[in-house]
Amino acid sequence: MLRTLSIAFLSGLMAAATSAPAQSAAPAAPATTHPARPTPPTRDPHTPGYVEAKELPDGANAPADADGNFIIGPTHTPAPEMSVQPGVPQGMVSEFVMESTDSKLYPGIAREPGTFGTPDPKDPAKLIVTTSHPAPYTRRVAVYVPKQYVPGTAAPFIIGTDGPDHALFTALDNLIAEHKVPVMIAISVSNGSGDAQGSERGLEYDTMSGRYAEFIQKEVLPLVEKKFHVELTRDPDGRATMGGSSGGSCALIMAWYHPEWYHRVLTYSGTYVNQQWPYNAKVPHGAWEFHEHLIPGSARKPIRLWMEVGDRDLLNPNAMRDNMHDWVVANEHMAKVLAAKGYHYQFVFARSAGHTDRAVKQQTLPEALEYLWQGYSVAGGK
Repeated sequence: MLRTLSIAFLSGLMAAATSAPAQSAAPAAPATTHPARPTPPTRDPHTPGYVEAKELPDGANAPADADGNFIIGPTHTPAPEMSVQPGVPQGMVSEFVMESTDSKLYPGIAREPGTFGTPDPKDPAKLIVTTSHPAPYTRRVAVYVPKQYVPGTAAPFIIGTDGPDHALFTALDNLIAEHKVPVMIAISVSNGSGDAQGSERGLEYDTMSGRYAEFIQKEVLPLVEKKFHVELTRDPDGRATMGGSSGGSCALIMAWYHPEWYHRVLTYSGTYVNQQWPYNAKVPHGAWEFHEHLIPGSARKPIRLWMEVGDRDLLNPNAMRDNMHDWVVANEHMAKVLAAKGYHYQFVFARSAGHTDRAVKQQTLPEALEYLWQGYSVAGGK
């Protein structure tokens, strides 16, 4: 059955906020308005201070077996694996729904529409949000089981944020048939709604802790195994995470705080910036801490990372002026510290590309998945 290609990644963080006056004498949280976000400038990958990267011929992808930094574009042609191919077995894609009332880890929050937050006057890197409150949500979970899966066997798998992601499922159909990646299950989990500080999505994806990985481990994976009669490997080398924007930083957060569960991470326009809320004094700058302190100051973890950023990616799109909201700079810093620590990583800088750019994903996802699964036998196991 033909599956329509789609990209499930949410892009966009809230635009600049200005306070509106209270409407009564009683204390009230300020309402905010959101002017149109300015178009991000186009960054040059050869800017002083950026990592040294190999410029590839227009339309080419980085080699799937090579670590390091690469520049692609400006043309982005979809890879053949991103469309349904004749004669290729297609996996089964099924969905189920999870309610906030069924979750012990995420009972649900939301930020009032039309509001954002204000920087702490004592610390511009800290955002004060007064309009977030408990709220219910419903999330969809899409599960892809390849035609080649043998019931009763423990399968490697990949967890995707902001799902369902049918582009991923189509790519896996073709890559599995080509024996470029193992026969794996894909679990694509939608967020709990909203975006950025004070929202359920922001709480899930931008929080620097093991909480979201624990939610997947305790509340999602058991349901997948039960509902679809599959067995998911317990080997962290056979478990991967992926996502875009805050879903990308979430993918790394999962592996960073629970490397005993995940060793492989794939991110598009990862939000490695200061967007965590509530504030945490142990990691005061949120995911910016990855390249500021955590990776440089920690022993190398068994994580393989593929990451991408666009030359027109986001730049300071909110009320904070803390110099920690440039997605290009954040990803460039990530590449620098990963290299210094000797990680297996591949960093792709895409010309003529915006935030979580669909055309870039169409070009690069098959190569990214193949790179991600280097060292893992397509027959299963290491």
